[in-house]
Amino acid sequence: MIILYIFIALIALILINVPVAVALALVGTIATFITYGSMAMPTVGMTMFEGATNFPLIAIPLFILAGAIMNASSISRRLIDLAMAMVGFIKGGLSMVTIGASVFFAEISGSSVAGVSAIGSILIPAMRKKGYSKEFAASISSSAASLAIILPPSIPMILYAVMSGESVVQMFVAGIFPGLLGAMGLAAMCYYLARKYNFPSEGRFRVSQLWKALKEAVWALLIPVIILGGIFGGFVTATEGAALAVCVAIFISAVVYREFTLKNFIDSCKSAGVQTAVVMLLVAASAVVGGYLTETRIPQAIALQISDLTSNKYVILALLNIIFLILGVFLHSAAAIILVVPIVLPLVLEVGIDPLHFGLIVTLNLAIGQQTPPVASVLIASCSIAKSDIWATSKTNLWFIAVLFTILMINTYIPAFALALVNFIYG
Repeated sequence: MIILYIFIALIALILINVPVAVALALVGTIATFITYGSMAMPTVGMTMFEGATNFPLIAIPLFILAGAIMNASSISRRLIDLAMAMVGFIKGGLSMVTIGASVFFAEISGSSVAGVSAIGSILIPAMRKKGYSKEFAASISSSAASLAIILPPSIPMILYAVMSGESVVQMFVAGIFPGLLGAMGLAAMCYYLARKYNFPSEGRFRVSQLWKALKEAVWALLIPVIILGGIFGGFVTATEGAALAVCVAIFISAVVYREFTLKNFIDSCKSAGVQTAVVMLLVAASAVVGGYLTETRIPQAIALQISDLTSNKYVILALLNIIFLILGVFLHSAAAIILVVPIVLPLVLEVGIDPLHFGLIVTLNLAIGQQTPPVASVLIASCSIAKSDIWATSKTNLWFIAVLFTILMINTYIPAFALALVNFIYG
């Protein structure tokens, strides 16, 4: 019953517009006080501090900063030009470019909001000029940006790995196939809609144009190669890779392209600082709730009760999908991971579900959650750029949510696909 009261109190506070981080800290502190008394109160501050200073979490502000630097320089534009040369000739070319550029950007920043801000601010107005509806432009920009939650170096994957005790690098490897499949699925849907609504292509494919765009973007493409090559090759940890991303992004923007000033750097730091504060405050606040649940062994009790009802892991996976899809409507992805994963992980282990497989399921669910109002942080950012109504956009976005849901089902019930690359590399 305690866990039910905690969730009811948390949702009630969120519904009256209390910030999620404040609601988490408040609920956790009150629960600790009721259970252990005033003598436990001094530990609340220490729990928050320790929860936010976990070493792997340092990667989060660094990847966010790398994305902000890309936003402030010409790296994003060069990646868009390359995607244009590669896929712009296909029917509905600008929507294909949006997907391709979002994949490139996701491989560097790990942030969906940063991706939709960088790519959408350029391509949404371009799509509008070509006759695409603002709802369609906002929808594909938002859904494509959410691939960053699946593809490495995904920030939600870092959070999940920290919460579950799994390898950050193996989580990154596990996300590659689902992320690329998601990109291909979105592209197929765009092609279908482009044929249906007669969206234009962007001219003929030209090798000379591709070669020119590739030369212009070659330095930008080195960023994900260096980062992911270093991480997957075992030369750097994920945290060190994030620091490397910042250094490489600054070097390429300021020295190679010579389009990055001290003012750009200061603005990037401010933007990254605000985004980091949101995530890390959630991490610190949720550590209070997580510490309380650990001390009272509530997750283990829940796992025991559910396993008494059914031991069929496919039924349990269906239940967990429903839980995370609902939570994604109301909670930021970081909050959902931090709050729920410690509760359900004992159940996941009890029925024999691979934690890496479960991590993919969680992140795919939350990628869908980024597209479903009222929270829908990525969709809101995209609608803001397109100046479109969020509910009208959501109707169009159902096409792309259906694609993401299909990818979720494939990865949920065909674990051999979900973990194919991990098993190939790590055995």
